[in-house]
Amino acid sequence: MTTEKTTIPDIRDQIDTIDNSILELLKKRITCAKDIGKLKDESKRAKWDPLRERQIFERLQELNQGIFPENALRSIFHEIITTCRLSQKKQIVSYLGPEATFTHLAGVSYFGHSAEYKALESIDDVFAEVEKGRTSYGIVPVENSIEGAVFSTLDSFMKYKVQICGEVRLGISHNLVCRSGNIEDIQTVASHAQPLAQCRDWLRKNMPSVPTLPVFSTGAAAQMAANNPNIGAIASSLAIKTYELQVVVKGIEDYRGNTTRFLVLGQKSPEFSGEDKTSLLIGTMDRPGALNEILTVLSEESINLAKIESRPIKGKHWKYMFFLDMLGHIEESHIKTGCDRIRELCSYFEWLGSYPYSPDSNGER
Repeated sequence: MTTEKTTIPDIRDQIDTIDNSILELLKKRITCAKDIGKLKDESKRAKWDPLRERQIFERLQELNQGIFPENALRSIFHEIITTCRLSQKKQIVSYLGPEATFTHLAGVSYFGHSAEYKALESIDDVFAEVEKGRTSYGIVPVENSIEGAVFSTLDSFMKYKVQICGEVRLGISHNLVCRSGNIEDIQTVASHAQPLAQCRDWLRKNMPSVPTLPVFSTGAAAQMAANNPNIGAIASSLAIKTYELQVVVKGIEDYRGNTTRFLVLGQKSPEFSGEDKTSLLIGTMDRPGALNEILTVLSEESINLAKIESRPIKGKHWKYMFFLDMLGHIEESHIKTGCDRIRELCSYFEWLGSYPYSPDSNGER
């Protein structure tokens, strides 16, 4: 008795059948999502339910039992869930442009490829577009693990009325790129001020006689490099594809593990997800120990302070506003109580939003 040997064409036929089944199920899923969107419209419920999405990821991870790579599984279902959610209502997302900046990359990471993206010239413009409702969401950088806070973002919170809806933490790897791919052709290195700072040691050691040129974004630097054979740019992997540039040297950042945190701006913060942050903008009373009083409230209410950053108030010498990030959602009783107590101690108080936090690559908050 002989047994037939399985061939590559046989297995490929199985894969085609599986792919066809996946496609049919995706079509059914997006139809269900649209039906849910209609029901939410009737009941005036928010389109985005972060708790529901977190529960989906946790259930799938448990069912998977480690068979399919977990990061890839999450990435695939993130794109599926985002696409289905966007089918309920098309979203326009503004970001610091031009195309292929790290902010653009963070936006794609958060909203997927199905959203419509709008490049703007400045962080200030992103805030203005969201406040005026011309875009559904905006995405802006707020801090870097090496260079610290992005002050233009913090200052914009003092000018515009928007709310934080989410955050993205993006691992940053800087590439030196140009049209030819030859380092000898580069006479000037252009990029945003922060990437230039994050690569200063590498540039000093490897290109000591080549001047640097700060520009308003990495995407703008990539555009310049695409148009001038003697300009090199420090840019993202997305910029290489977008502007058809060649990599001169990969990973020229001075420190590994470089991460930038981005904030998603909108008109209304999402509901409780169970893994949230709450952000405040406050001004303290003009008296000794005013900031310590606020920190005491956080301690007494068992609130974990994740970040505090001060910024000078424009036009008022030696007066400061403080940005606070706390772990928890405003709907949680201890967070609400803490915020109510802090409000009474402040000369200025603004709740900037409560939103799902983004874990680091090692799973930390």
